[in-house]
Amino acid sequence: MTAPFCGIDFGTSNSTVALADATGARLIALEGAHRTLPSAVFWDADGAPPQFGRAAMAAYTGGEDGRLMRGLKSTLGSSLIHEKTRVGNKALAFTQIVGSFFAHLRARVVAEAGEVTRAVLGRPVHFVDDDASGDAAAQDVLEGIARAQGFTEVAFQYEPIAAALHYEQGVAAEELVLIVDIGGGTSDFSIVRVSPERARAADRQADILANDGIRVGGTDFDRLLSLAQVMPHLGFGAATADGKGLMPRHYFIDLATWHRINALYTARTMADLKALRHLIARPVLMDRMMRVVGQRHGHALALATEEAKIALSVASDAPIRIGAFTGGPDASASRAGFEAAVEAPLLRIRAALENILAQAGLAPGDIGTVFMTGGSSSLPVLHAAVAAVLPGVPVATGDLLGSVGTGLALDARRKFG
Repeated sequence: MTAPFCGIDFGTSNSTVALADATGARLIALEGAHRTLPSAVFWDADGAPPQFGRAAMAAYTGGEDGRLMRGLKSTLGSSLIHEKTRVGNKALAFTQIVGSFFAHLRARVVAEAGEVTRAVLGRPVHFVDDDASGDAAAQDVLEGIARAQGFTEVAFQYEPIAAALHYEQGVAAEELVLIVDIGGGTSDFSIVRVSPERARAADRQADILANDGIRVGGTDFDRLLSLAQVMPHLGFGAATADGKGLMPRHYFIDLATWHRINALYTARTMADLKALRHLIARPVLMDRMMRVVGQRHGHALALATEEAKIALSVASDAPIRIGAFTGGPDASASRAGFEAAVEAPLLRIRAALENILAQAGLAPGDIGTVFMTGGSSSLPVLHAAVAAVLPGVPVATGDLLGSVGTGLALDARRKFG
């Protein structure tokens, strides 16, 4: 029996794996019955085997002694990927940490379908903005990680193209579709000609009219919401005691940025924060900051902020439950305040939508459907941004977290079949 074809969507916030055969593609369960796996790893301080996904976050929020790592995909486009960091009782390179996550994914594939060695991996249009060599290097690192875990044949597909292949399974006639894939770390856009007939073609290059992306995603929205509504409770933007200025910003920015949080957990940082306590007009704020850093509650704050952002998708106001970690009051957020905080990345997304139309030489009315996917695409403010650039164009949504994975498996069937 021929092994099924495998597609892996390694995401900044969540990951999926899909298998395809002659009948179609399906996501496989990665954690219990869940077909999505949060891209998180928890390393126990005593050196026990790492935990992944929801189990990793539960271990961290449940107070187990160890280190939570999330947003690992973001390291692929940075110098961090070549550095080592301490996890548990040893120092590991970030390539090894990402490798452990891939090993977990491959174990689920083998358990589901036996020995599968060929896979198509999703990738953003740009791992790194405006840096072709850095972009290529990031893909090479990811390919090496996948091969090291037993995928001996590895190919790549742009994530929005994979989403287009998924969307195409349900179309009845030819149309131009604009794929808007808003993930955790990147936003990618493609204009693709789709149809039932074209879905059977081996080569689809001519059907891709434009393809682009920017390094803006859901974790940027989390960071900006945190800086606007959470970090002021810890001293961000606070006045100095002499009334002549504001407190330094960089520690607060690191605490609001997923992949920078662990860098704060050092004796040097705590010494600096103690010194800053003497400079701030309201020392109680710095006391809260030191409590969060000293007790390693940074990821708990980030999770609370993310939960509030998600709640604002359906509510006009939401609490940000940080009091248990800071020793102060909970914060709160409004949808209007959130939208004001994320204005800068929204402007970049709108500009990217205009640019993708210009690349294809199309007017908004030439697009048949906008297909929105990705974990952050449900935010009302993003739907409003799309409507502003493409007024009146129908918007479709599918499996927000699964469409890329199933599309990658379909692409694997085409590439390796």
